[in-house]
Amino acid sequence: MDKKTMLVAEHIDKRFGMTHAVNDVSVTIDAGEIRALIGENGSGKSTFCQMLCGIYTIGGGTFTLDGKELHIKNQVEANDEGISIIVQEMGTLSGLTVAENIYLGHEKPFMHYGVKDTRAMNREAQKLLDAYGFGRIKAGSMIDRYNFEDRKLVEIVKATYMKPKILVIDETTTALSQNGRLELYKIMDAVRADGRSVIFISHDLGEVLSHADTVSILRDGEYIDTVSAKDVTEDDLKRLMVGREIGSAYYRTDYGTPVSDEVVLKVSGVTVPGEIEDVSFELHRGEILGFGGLSECGMHEVGKVIFGASWDRAGSVTLANGTAINDIPTAIKNSIAYTSKDRDNESIILNESIRNNVVLPSIDDLANHGLLNGRKLTRFANEHATNMQTKMQNVGQFVSDLSGGNKQKVVLARWLGKGSDILVLDSPTRGIDVKVKQAIYALMADMQKQGKSIIMISEEIPELLGMSDRIFVMKDGRINGEFKRDPALSEEDLIAKMV
Repeated sequence: MDKKTMLVAEHIDKRFGMTHAVNDVSVTIDAGEIRALIGENGSGKSTFCQMLCGIYTIGGGTFTLDGKELHIKNQVEANDEGISIIVQEMGTLSGLTVAENIYLGHEKPFMHYGVKDTRAMNREAQKLLDAYGFGRIKAGSMIDRYNFEDRKLVEIVKATYMKPKILVIDETTTALSQNGRLELYKIMDAVRADGRSVIFISHDLGEVLSHADTVSILRDGEYIDTVSAKDVTEDDLKRLMVGREIGSAYYRTDYGTPVSDEVVLKVSGVTVPGEIEDVSFELHRGEILGFGGLSECGMHEVGKVIFGASWDRAGSVTLANGTAINDIPTAIKNSIAYTSKDRDNESIILNESIRNNVVLPSIDDLANHGLLNGRKLTRFANEHATNMQTKMQNVGQFVSDLSGGNKQKVVLARWLGKGSDILVLDSPTRGIDVKVKQAIYALMADMQKQGKSIIMISEEIPELLGMSDRIFVMKDGRINGEFKRDPALSEEDLIAKMV
């Protein structure tokens, strides 16, 4: 039986200044299909979907849904037409409750004579949360009390409770724990079984092949091909994404390399109420120290502690020279860098230029008798952004215009410019394509050779195994296991200490 066509995109086009983000892209998606959309960072896949969802205006071309040509101006109109999106970065609004976020733009059923029935809204939102298995999230609570992953779960509810015809999932799995991912996969399967469609953006090619029916590839804003997931391999997809073979070098290949005995950082008896308890460890010169675990295990809080960003903290964080790290300025002054998992809210300033983001930690170093020279700042930012191969118009471009991978390059350029000796990298490859991942791993290996020390916090077990000299596994806020780099070390060994 012929499949019913759900969505037709014809000659879709979008420019941002001189950048041709999407160039004459045409695709057709069937009802009851999970269509993966892949490509390198900056390939145009998110821009394409954001035009479909009303986040960006269409530069050219048409979208037709169920035979009706769309003229969507915003996300509320997109929802009304049967299109929802779960965005890559934070998609909930601070200052609102969980329920207010879920029903944002669709409050009418709870309005009576111009007055909102908050109790009824909370009640219905809680029913939804409970039905999705997210009952620990309370509808009446402020969204700000929840972490990045929980806020993503709220977004999943918001995007799917109306049963959209097209559900767009833009790099959402990278923000979720394994349990959260499994819940999302169930939702994707339910949408397909119901005869509706999913557009699934992911850089995890194994995930793509496991959960998508078909895969469309974009490269430099242009449509390349659509293939059946069952007929291709990860290597096939990599070739289609980048236009050539990807080298075999990915993770480290060395084993048995001795780590220096020199301790550069000591964490002693650190406790953050409700997050971590009695955490102690030492970081050595030239070491890549991995932290892994399940959601809510406390590993992300460890990164904040080292950077002086945990305010309700007991215990101590000290450098080899005895300097205590109790706040962010002291950490930066003493050559500690930090990249957050929540990149858009904690690692970069979206509505500022690439230049201003890159130079920010180095302002004091770049000043001459308290004065700043604009040309000097531009040269500095351009050097380090270019070294990271950031895809940009120039360093005056706003960071908000960049893809997720290029935003991460700006974050890393900032700290490379600062010349930090201790780098705390929380989820450093989240939302990044395979080629950029390869470059970041090579950068980490190079920094290690320079004697810099890295703490890598990751929810990706292959990444931990592939890059770390030692791995601490956390569970319920405590260190529950320690492993040294070994070719015999397996994913199962780490998982056994996580659960």
